Amino acid sequence: MSSKFDSYQKRRLQSSYFSVVISIALVLFMVGILGLVLLKSTLVANRVKEKVAITLFLKDDVSSKNRNDLKASLQKEAFTKRIIYTSKEKAAKIYSKEIGEDFLMFLGKNPLKNGIDVYLKADFVTPEKMQELEERFQKNAFIADVSYDKPLINLLTKNIKRISFWLLVVSAFFGLVAMILINSSIRLSIYSKRFNIKTMQMVGATKGFIRRPFIWQSIKLGTLGALIALLGLAVIVYYVDKYAPSLELLKDYITLGYLVGGVLISAFLITWISTYFATQRFLNLQTDELYY
Repeated sequence: MSSKFDSYQKRRLQSSYFSVVISIALVLFMVGILGLVLLKSTLVANRVKEKVAITLFLKDDVSSKNRNDLKASLQKEAFTKRIIYTSKEKAAKIYSKEIGEDFLMFLGKNPLKNGIDVYLKADFVTPEKMQELEERFQKNAFIADVSYDKPLINLLTKNIKRISFWLLVVSAFFGLVAMILINSSIRLSIYSKRFNIKTMQMVGATKGFIRRPFIWQSIKLGTLGALIALLGLAVIVYYVDKYAPSLELLKDYITLGYLVGGVLISAFLITWISTYFATQRFLNLQTDELYY
């Protein structure tokens, strides 16, 4: 009879552990997906920003040497991602192709100017910093005019800030939900052992001694759940990289490192904190309160 009861208790305990691991894995999987979206959204936003350029139109009397010196100095600037030089002849051909006729035949001369498109690094694509660059370029003796799409920059900056804010809000919300769900699963698991906790306390075991094996057990379960969640995330990353190779997920080791580290650390912290307070609650209860 005793062996049957022990077998029943063992199955019940295994079922409890299984439900805790699955709960942790599912929650961390969802949190990992949100974390991946949040991390990659920054990369996508930066790529969009780095397609923005300031065009510098050069004066007609600028010599080839001065033009090359200007290009070299721009290439060394901290704000420069890349530069593209377009001669006035090439610009005329592009413009003629766009309008469908050779406008030079009517004008008799080329009114366009040699231009340098300066593509900026993402950190410098803001209305304030681009305004500062514009003022700086206008003081250059070789530059006749400076042009960039100010309304586009304002709209781009505003939308990126708005999207980033809501991504953070949604991530924080789901992070809180994750903590509550994992905490509930662990509390239910410890609830089934509340009488064992009280018995150990009554025979003189300290709170730290009683709490320690529960914390380690929960951390093990949390780590197992995190590994299962990471396995699911690996499948998602593989297929996203397969169908959206431009995101370069599998090559972005920094993002993947943050993702793996975030999931493992979250599993450790949440299980440790939840188990600590759950065991503390039952340690502080009186014996007759354990039945409620």
